[in-house]
Order: sequence, then C-alpha cells, then structure tokens
Amino acid sequence: MRRLPFLNGIRAFEAAARRGGFAAAAAELGVTAAAVSRLVRLLEQRLGVTLFERAANRLALTGAGRVYRDGLTPIFDQLATLTEQMAGRDDSRTLTVGVGSTFAIRWLIPRLADFRRRAPEIDVRVATGGFTVPYREDWTCGISLGTGEWPGFAVLKLFDADLLPVCAPHFQPRPKTPADLSARSLLRVAHAPEDWPRWLEAANAPRLRAAGTTFDNYGLAIQAACDGLGVAVGIRPYVDDEIRTGRLVSPFGPSVPAGRSWYVYYPPGREKEPAFAAFAQWIVEAARAPGGSGAPTPGPAPRTTSRASASRRRKS
Repeated sequence: MRRLPFLNGIRAFEAAARRGGFAAAAAELGVTAAAVSRLVRLLEQRLGVTLFERAANRLALTGAGRVYRDGLTPIFDQLATLTEQMAGRDDSRTLTVGVGSTFAIRWLIPRLADFRRRAPEIDVRVATGGFTVPYREDWTCGISLGTGEWPGFAVLKLFDADLLPVCAPHFQPRPKTPADLSARSLLRVAHAPEDWPRWLEAANAPRLRAAGTTFDNYGLAIQAACDGLGVAVGIRPYVDDEIRTGRLVSPFGPSVPAGRSWYVYYPPGREKEPAFAAFAQWIVEAARAPGGSGAPTPGPAPRTTSRASASRRRKS
C-alpha cells in the first residue's frame, strides 16, 4: 500500500520556502498566514525535522529545509504541468510519439513543421527516452532502431541504418584510408560497441580497436566529431544533414549496413485513429523524400505476445 505524506503540510511548506514567507505563501494558496504556519508546524512534527528557523520578523530555511524544498519544487512543477496537459487533453487530436532524443533532434523535429502545415489540428507531443524506457500507455506510437520485432505491436519500416565514418572538415590528421585511422581518434557510443568492429571488418581493418572517447549516445558522439575531437562511426540518418551542410565529411567508404532499421511501432488497430493515420502517412512519405534516408517497406505482421519485450529497445 502506498503511504502518502501529509500533503497539505507539504504544499504549505513548499509555497512558503519558495516564496520566502508564510504571508506570501498564504496569498498564493488562498488561506491565512496562520494556517500556513500551523500546517508547516504539523509537518515538522510528523517528520521530526525542523524545516524553518523562526525569529522575530525573519524566517529562514534550515539545511534540511533547503534539501526538502529543492526536492519538492520540481515535483510540484511536474504535477502542475501534467495537470495542465490533462485538462486540455483531446485524445482524438493528440499524438504522442515516443522516440530517442537523438532521432528526435536530428531527424523528426526538423521535419515536423511540414506535418504541422499538413495537419494543423493535430497536437503533436514528443516524449523522449532510450532503451531503458519501455513503451508507455500514453504514447500513440514509438520510433526506434531495431530488427522489426516488437511483440504485440504492428510496425512500419522507415529506412535502414547504415554506418559510415565521419569527421569535421578541419580534423587533423585527415585520414585518407582506413589504414590512416588511429585507435585513439575513434569516438565510441557506449550502447553500440559493435558499430566500429562491424565497419572495420568491412573495411578490411579488423585488427584496429576503437579506443577514443566514449559517449552515452550517438548525438553526443556526432557533436564531438563536428567539433574536431575525432572520427565517429556515424549512423544514418543522424549524419545526413551534417554531411549535406558540410559540417561533417565522410573521408572514405564503405557505407556498411548496421543490421538494424528504423521503425514506427504501435498497438494494432491504432491505424484507425485519424491522428495516427495522418502521422503514419506523413512519416512514410518523409522517409521516402530526398534526404529522408530510404524507402519504407512493410514490416512483420504484429504479434500478440507480451509488450514487455518492447523494453529492450535500442537506445537512440
């Protein structure tokens, strides 16, 4: 059973700590200053901790009070945001897409303005997470890198993922062949340790072992490459825009299939929902468009096994 704390006292304390006094908190909460003071005193008694140092015409947080305030204020902010979202929610015209932050920043968001022009009545919400975040019930669909196997979900294949080395135009010494690569210059992505060995094997340099800086995700590694720190093994479509604009160059081939592809996955039957149907049609067309990185093909038929397997998504 969940044991909830003294919520009225917590609310009174957080307001007083944030606003700097009982009177200001009372004005915000619509009660008297005496009521706020009494609620805070009751909270202190229940916690067995002094939260405020009280003196004539002065109220100051104790060390424990500062720690409690710093933890509570973000929670109240999140609760206020969630409540505001729920109050204005219209599921028939709301689309929530669960997607890794790098894919969202480097592919989806730059193209969303086109979807907004096409379907201005649909409220798009982008929820980010990696492989540690399983499919959530409040998502309309997810976008992830994988093999197309999401038990219990239907899928739409967007495009294949290819690996290719990339570096800044000013990176020195500029490699001209795979033999010019230095192990210390090869930037790594922590959750994709197989990328460099896969590419190096295809480039006939299997003995080289990447030993450069390790980053938590592709986005950080690509940014480091743009800044001249080293050579990243870029994955499409993450690096396509940077190559087109000249921020990155691919010094040599080959481009090697990563063995995975990008998919939209969603609960079966969702294609009957107008918001998702519009989004699915748009994103398939965006993937096929010049610079979209590929042509979609039908994915596997949906399975009916547990959704728990979706929690093993690749971090993107």
